[in-house]
Amino acid sequence: MGRSAMVFYNQVLAGFLRELDGEFHFHYTEAYLADPSLPAIALAFPKVGRTFNSKVLFPFFCGLLSEGANMQLQCQLFKIDEEDFFTRLLKTATSETIGAITVREIVE
Repeated sequence: MGRSAMVFYNQVLAGFLRELDGEFHFHYTEAYLADPSLPAIALAFPKVGRTFNSKVLFPFFCGLLSEGANMQLQCQLFKIDEEDFFTRLLKTATSETIGAITVREIVE
């Protein structure tokens, strides 16, 4: 059983990020792909109708995470291992990001 998140660009649902069997997968929604006014969320994720796959959390999403004292505070508050990047992303990237991208965990 994997964990999933919705990825938003300026509050518009852009795609889904999933962790399944230790691998990570990102894909855009069809609606996001169909709207030419919406940009790719990152250079690493051009707007194409395929799934991006990685054995580690994509560096783009790691870049949304806090570092230093803020990271330590968040990990203490949420009781998260500092090396568990995906859990940190799910718990902290709903509003604590710089820029247009936010991430919301899908609770099943």
